[in-house]
Amino acid sequence: MKYYYDLHLHSCLSPCGDMDMTPNNITGMAKLLGLDIIALTDHNTSLNCEATIAAGKENGVVVVPGMELTTSEDIHAVCLFPTLERALEWSEYVDNHRIKIKNRPDIYGRQVIMNALDEEIGELEHLLLPATEISIMNAYSLARSFGGICYPAHVDRDSLSILSVLGEIDESCGFITAELADKSKLDTLRRLHPILDTLNIVTNSDAHYLENMRDAENQIELEELSAECLVERLNTPLFV
Repeated sequence: MKYYYDLHLHSCLSPCGDMDMTPNNITGMAKLLGLDIIALTDHNTSLNCEATIAAGKENGVVVVPGMELTTSEDIHAVCLFPTLERALEWSEYVDNHRIKIKNRPDIYGRQVIMNALDEEIGELEHLLLPATEISIMNAYSLARSFGGICYPAHVDRDSLSILSVLGEIDESCGFITAELADKSKLDTLRRLHPILDTLNIVTNSDAHYLENMRDAENQIELEELSAECLVERLNTPLFV
């Protein structure tokens, strides 16, 4: 069966995420937009995934725990996991392999951890935006070792993407999937970068504000509506 998805969303834990991006607001908006399955992918952390998964259950939306990783090359990559436990293990690993710079909330915004009732239960001191020590060359294999999937984010953008930084997607990275922000650019990108013909393509919003979340448009076929099934699907070469 096919399900509507958006697998790249930020909460108020991301320093550039709006404070309205709370677990219940995100999942409630996803429901209103007609989405079946979404992923929470805050910058370099998964600490708001637990609350968002719980809020998703209340709002009838499946939430996949994830993260938007910033690699050592300053490339963004989406990492998704089949269970909250594996996502939190990955989050701890990334936290131990990232640069610790004290956040400036007046410049970058607050980094707020919430519970399933949208109540503040903590705030991260160190800025989540800087690059980690994890290279794009081994990000996929590392995420797989935690049971997940990793794919380059918004490859069609002019900054913070694998194509803008490296100029190409190296086969040795092992990627099976890639993300576009604007799927109308796919044909042009495939002519310039034939490797995209060999990868699954997903299109996500990368929303940091509720108004940037998109109407249900993009679908993925899954045997069942679950995080486990979605991660397995994204790890299947050329599922479409």
